[in-house]
Amino acid sequence: MSTSRVPTASQRISRPVYTRSLHLGPFPRPNIMSSSLEEKGGGKNSTDNDSISVYERPKGLRGVYYHPITQIVMVAFVCFLCPGMFNALTGLGGGGQVDPTTSANSTCAVYATYAFFAFFSGTVNNKIGTKRTLLFGTLGYALYVSSYLAINIHPDAGWFVVTSGALLGVTAAFLWTAQGAMMLSYCTEAQKGIFISIFWAIFNLGAVVGATVSFGQNIHSTHNKASNGTYVGILVLTLLGVTIPLLMADPNKMIRTDGTRVVMPRHPSWKSEFHGLWVAIITDPMILLLFPMFFASNYFYTWQFNDYNSALFNIRARSLNNFMYWLSQIIGSGMIGVVLDSKRLRRRVRAFTGWGILLVMTFTVHIWAYYYQRTYTRASIPIDSQKMDIYDTGYPAHVWLMIFYGLLDAMWQTTSFWLIGAMSNDTNKLAIYAGFYHSIQSAGAAGVWRMDAIGLPYMNIFLSTWCLVVAGLVFAFPMIYLRIRDTTVLEDEGLMQRDQEINDTRAKGMIESGN
Repeated sequence: MSTSRVPTASQRISRPVYTRSLHLGPFPRPNIMSSSLEEKGGGKNSTDNDSISVYERPKGLRGVYYHPITQIVMVAFVCFLCPGMFNALTGLGGGGQVDPTTSANSTCAVYATYAFFAFFSGTVNNKIGTKRTLLFGTLGYALYVSSYLAINIHPDAGWFVVTSGALLGVTAAFLWTAQGAMMLSYCTEAQKGIFISIFWAIFNLGAVVGATVSFGQNIHSTHNKASNGTYVGILVLTLLGVTIPLLMADPNKMIRTDGTRVVMPRHPSWKSEFHGLWVAIITDPMILLLFPMFFASNYFYTWQFNDYNSALFNIRARSLNNFMYWLSQIIGSGMIGVVLDSKRLRRRVRAFTGWGILLVMTFTVHIWAYYYQRTYTRASIPIDSQKMDIYDTGYPAHVWLMIFYGLLDAMWQTTSFWLIGAMSNDTNKLAIYAGFYHSIQSAGAAGVWRMDAIGLPYMNIFLSTWCLVVAGLVFAFPMIYLRIRDTTVLEDEGLMQRDQEINDTRAKGMIESGN
């Protein structure tokens, strides 16, 4: 019998049909109009065309509001105003302070708590809903920014900065998991790279705006410390970001551009959700090969911001470097997004092409950075010394290194998310993978920020960064070779298969009880 029930996320996987005369839950159906077959170019599943479930998209202004790109743009502006301002502050090096030690300890606290809570944030997202998770995730950023204003006024408020960092790590874990679930589930398979690039460009524009505020406030300063106005401007922008989740559409009402309905994560028991973490790894162990890439993805910020930008430049130059760094990220995400979503290339070819671009960029940037790093140490440049200014003759070459680091960072993050998206179309699984990604990257960041706080030599941190980035690419290669296909298939969806078995068992029980 026909039914108008909302199709589950598993519809996005082309597969044989399973039907019953009694529908007790949303049973999986194929959707050959999804980009799975669009990327594949047809195939054996084309015979299932009669089982497609396509919904009419709303029209007019309502259609614009409920368009996936509109909602992704709104998510991006949440990150523009909250994590974007955090990035602008961090990118100054030492949070804009003379002594970067307190900032390094605070950032360590951010990532330490983030690492723990992000590991389970996918489960929380599935339990309370993506929109609530996103709203909760915005709350810690304003407190964090205000702590830097406090220490600028009261130098003995270092404890407040570190405590705010720990609380921010908790809320940020939920924000980024919700963001990842929305970004990867609102798009079709063929749109994943473009959606990631749109998000990344807007998100990094937030850091650009924050850096512009900083540069404008410090343009006439040759000191090594940011002004109070810098922190006030960033704080106001951060507070605006808290309001945006309240204005966003209900994810359960979203319809993708191909007519398939987005079904956000289910709400089962906590025990079932924690079991999902285990199932996600056991049924798809190839995700483990991406863990080194995840680990490196926030590790390199410490050397870039504290051991290069803060170590060598005064506040005016640091602000301009910060601006150029985040501006280049917008360009970098767009460049790699075009490659990863090119319709001229099969998905496997795009994956290997993206990997090759990262390899070339990694060695180009780090060989260049090594040329500078070998010329200075912590002892040779005291924190209160006269540092490089924007009018110094050697400055242009140094700022170009920051630009190339920004390009590499954007390409690295975009490719990481694209690889996650290429492994699955299951929104529940994607939420768990997003949690893995942010948990592991934060564990690496927490460690290296603490190493910087205790004064580990710059060269040690630089070389460990270089080695970890290369290791991430080495481990990712076999995953791409063995796991990335031209389309996602049901055999890759362990959580969906588990849900299918649960639905089958429930239906069988109801049929038997009805008889």
